[in-house]
Amino acid sequence: MTQSPAPVSHSVAIVGGGPAGLMAAEVLSQAGVRVELYDAMPSVGRKFLLAGVGGMNITHSEAYPAFLSRYAERAPQIAPLLREFGAEALCQWIHGLGIQTFVGSSGRVFPTDMKAAPLLRAWLKRLRDAGVVIHTRHRWLGWNADGSLRLQHPEGERAVQADALLLALGGGSWARLGSDGAWLPLLEQRGVRIAPLQPSNCGFEVSAWSELLRSKFAGAPLKNVAIGLDHDQPRLGECVITASGIEGSLIYALSAPIRETINRQGQATVHIDLLPSKPLDKVRAALEKPRGSRSMAKHLHSQLGLEGVKAALLRELTPAATFNDPTLLAMAIKALPLTLVKPRPLDEAISSAGGVAFEALDQSLMLEDLPGVFCAGEMLDWEAPTGGYLLTACFASGRRAGRGMLQWLTEQRQAASL
Repeated sequence: MTQSPAPVSHSVAIVGGGPAGLMAAEVLSQAGVRVELYDAMPSVGRKFLLAGVGGMNITHSEAYPAFLSRYAERAPQIAPLLREFGAEALCQWIHGLGIQTFVGSSGRVFPTDMKAAPLLRAWLKRLRDAGVVIHTRHRWLGWNADGSLRLQHPEGERAVQADALLLALGGGSWARLGSDGAWLPLLEQRGVRIAPLQPSNCGFEVSAWSELLRSKFAGAPLKNVAIGLDHDQPRLGECVITASGIEGSLIYALSAPIRETINRQGQATVHIDLLPSKPLDKVRAALEKPRGSRSMAKHLHSQLGLEGVKAALLRELTPAATFNDPTLLAMAIKALPLTLVKPRPLDEAISSAGGVAFEALDQSLMLEDLPGVFCAGEMLDWEAPTGGYLLTACFASGRRAGRGMLQWLTEQRQAASL
């Protein structure tokens, strides 16, 4: 026999049905609060599901100090959230839904079936069993003069009164899945401090590729390379040449510093090590070997295995005279300069930077100037690389906001009883 739910004493509205909003709904409903969740899309969790295509990377197994460092300058604000609900707690929570996990060779954590849909289905069943009511095709339009929420739905507009409100509306990437950033002006009109949305975990453009490189190698993967920005230690990985520039996991990992360098200087130059497993002196020694009547292309292939897109990129970015000097050519192979001029559009990015400033929020993620209004998830001003860090912080912020709402509602009830 199941226990009856705790007495309902409050009603809250949550706008946004991604991980942050759903996690807050769980926290609140388990405490007996009536939760009405609204989402503009025909179903909730759409970006979550798409992120799981090809393998649902839910979090990362690396040690906490390294994990926290992935949030860069926002690590101090993210740290309290992760201390309450970090990677280990998230895995335990997933196990509680009947979904087991495993750690991949890269340290990333996945559900055993690698899919997001079973996890979301189990979670939504738990929420509905706890009394959470989910309204789809409801777009938040702000507030009415009496403080009620304006919600547009297929039959028209409705006004909703709530004791507290959580906004978990996502950032500005993948608008087709609901994260369109349309909430920015609604909060700016209320004086909320917001940093402009910018692409994160994104590709970048060059000023122009040659027609040869674009026609023959757009879409070609650059495997087993290392890329660094300025004097930072190069990172190993792979990326992809595109018709307009370069993208892929290795570039995504560097997207924040690349973007900020472009913001400051108008461009950013990364250096590509085409042969990270070979030290400079060995590359130079190989190039100094006589090539006889062989072409330089055949010499590079026979001595260093450079061919295909790597050889084409070397030709594209290196002055012709450099090929006559083994020392200079070796240096180019080990640190090939590629100048990037702008990020790809925000809607193409995996995630976004910018959003509601933490300085506008209290420790419970409530807006200082709008009591009873909380924010969580990607609409906050933070960013992180792919690898489970984005999802973990979204879950953690939703949990913190849900707990903060409970505390605020309790305080309001106590104040009213005095």
